[in-house]
Amino acid sequence: MTSSLISCIIPVFNGERYLREAIGRILQQTYHPVEIIVADDGSTDGTASVVAGYDEQVMYLQQPHAGPAAARNLGLSIARGEFVALLDADDLWHLEKLTRQMARFQARPELDLCITHIQNFWSPELQEEVAHFDQHPLSQPFPGYVAQTLLARRALFNAAGQFNPALQHGGVKDWFLRMAEHGASMELLTEILVYRRLHETNLSHRKAATNREEHLRLVKASLERRRRPGGAAPLSYQFSFPTRPRADDEGAS
Repeated sequence: MTSSLISCIIPVFNGERYLREAIGRILQQTYHPVEIIVADDGSTDGTASVVAGYDEQVMYLQQPHAGPAAARNLGLSIARGEFVALLDADDLWHLEKLTRQMARFQARPELDLCITHIQNFWSPELQEEVAHFDQHPLSQPFPGYVAQTLLARRALFNAAGQFNPALQHGGVKDWFLRMAEHGASMELLTEILVYRRLHETNLSHRKAATNREEHLRLVKASLERRRRPGGAAPLSYQFSFPTRPRADDEGAS
């Protein structure tokens, strides 16, 4: 298990500002081997130049702008690893993220996917929001049902499907709901192993209201599918609990 290749896919759209830091966090992971695939969703900034600086360490794919779900699928199309991990270009991983998640696959051979808790942090231009959201749930750790925390078997995407490119904002929510319907076995780690950067150009930051509406529609559609004859079994969960989610000594700085 410790020698299994992990394909790390970074979907990016005009992510020149943060991409180098994201790639660095993958290269510094305590787990090896990894392959890094940057899936460029039609960037018009210097994203390609950033990737070119890594030579053969990073594979680069480009497509016309089609949204994050399509970019993730583009990366999946060439992924060679037995496992797949996803990291948005503006976010960061704890340096032991992959090591800790792979340990769970080793302990539980039946496991299909593993996610972690996640912590938001704000870019300097949004410091007013830091004070505004002090003690707000947005500033607290939360279970990461998002792409950035995911480590999954490559075979799961083959069996249960990739991300829906028709969904510009809810492709990941839809994927998790479909994995539940598929009966995938999942474990949620309570360690904070992903740090999500909030900045002025976040898609989620700019489209919060739209995201909530789309989420409700996706949940409704999933419930309707479950009510049909022969509906899917519930998702299998296993939680590894300390008393509360905890941050480790290495954070987002």
